[in-house]
Amino acid sequence: MLKLNCMKFSVIIFPGSNCDEDCIHVLKNVLGQEVNKVFHTEEKLLKTDCVVIPGGFSYGDYLRSGAIARFSNIINPIIDFANKGGLVIGTCNGFQILCEAGLLPGALTTNKSLSFICDEVYLKISNSKTKFTSEYRNNEIIRLPIAHGDGRYITKDLNKEQIIFQYCSKDGIINDNFNPNGSTENIAGIINKKGNVLGMMPHPERACESILGNEDGKKLFASLISSSIALVH
Repeated sequence: MLKLNCMKFSVIIFPGSNCDEDCIHVLKNVLGQEVNKVFHTEEKLLKTDCVVIPGGFSYGDYLRSGAIARFSNIINPIIDFANKGGLVIGTCNGFQILCEAGLLPGALTTNKSLSFICDEVYLKISNSKTKFTSEYRNNEIIRLPIAHGDGRYITKDLNKEQIIFQYCSKDGIINDNFNPNGSTENIAGIINKKGNVLGMMPHPERACESILGNEDGKKLFASLISSSIALVH
């Protein structure tokens, strides 16, 4: 029969992280996965299947969002892990850190409105053929929370296949009217060329339980777990 394996997730915690417990709760209590807390001071990763860099304000974002966290002890082991094909997810501040570390192209800059945005937005699944989105349908419309001041994604070096999530209308229209922060091509989330590193500004971990009124983010984590299905006799 087919059995869904339990994956080992490592959630990285920086001074200023504020979504780490949300991620841990979803992975451990909602999805039944094994989770390790990894502090920024650690110099190596324990055996893991996926690294999660959560949202927040690492080091207060005093210099530039993610710029100081990029030099934390744990970052080089994460870079090595990713370069060897390990799965890495960065949400919000985690996305900013991944760009600063060079694991993803482009940069996150101040929102076009120059204001912090806390809202729910619609997203189109622009590529469902990845380990992060296989449980979604291509062009499926989902709704996720956002909460950021530096969420405007800017890039010139990106293949179309790397665009995973795009801000859109409830009906899937993609244009400036439905772009909350001014991101290039309404981009809300991307993967690297190898397809093993994902960065996204919306918060899937805040939309994984019916009690919260939204489970659209659950499929992202379920996609990863489904990729670990093994044949058991």
